[in-house]
Amino acid sequence: MTTDSTTAVETQLDQGLEALGVVATSAQRKQLLDLVGLLHKWNRAYNLTAIRSPEELVAKHLLDSAAVLPFVTDEPLLDVGSGPGLPGLVLAILKPRLAVTLLDSNGKKVRFQRQAVMELGLGNVTPVQARVESFEPPAGGYGQVVSRAFASLGDFVSLTRHLPSPTGRWLAMKGPAVDDELAGLPDAVVIRERHGLTVPFTTGVRQLLIVERSDSNPGRR
Repeated sequence: MTTDSTTAVETQLDQGLEALGVVATSAQRKQLLDLVGLLHKWNRAYNLTAIRSPEELVAKHLLDSAAVLPFVTDEPLLDVGSGPGLPGLVLAILKPRLAVTLLDSNGKKVRFQRQAVMELGLGNVTPVQARVESFEPPAGGYGQVVSRAFASLGDFVSLTRHLPSPTGRWLAMKGPAVDDELAGLPDAVVIRERHGLTVPFTTGVRQLLIVERSDSNPGRR
């Protein structure tokens, strides 16, 4: 990136985090900027993402990922269909005590995840290359399973039903077409919460749907 581009990226990141109400330390800010640099560098040789410009990487990947931070608990998190590690890497940077597992079947993208974990010094992130159907969770499962661009809502829940803990949650990051997917939800799960997300420097509607088993947290409606 050129000096001008670097300055623009730094400004956009700072303004975007402020708009989201996310407070980042100087070390976390550097990790986020380094992640943008890594994505930009690897995209020259590998098709990690269709987004190319550093400014778009900040808006459509980093800030989009950071927008769900207020809804992420401290329980171990699994990022399914993580691609180049999004949103998991961003959440792990901003919430350093959060244990994050990145799951993807694409070897090229998992190699990037491993490189990012090493270069950014993220001791709380574990990249895994596997198909979601064959992936075995740790004993007890994950407290939260997040997906950003993995599958339809129904497929996301159906393919990962063995992964959350009995009281675990699915966090589905979706666009405006999610209403068309609601009929595909499997039985015995319910949408507990639905949040509109405003992502700085982007247009369009983003939503977060929090799904739980209908027999978990039975006191809630």
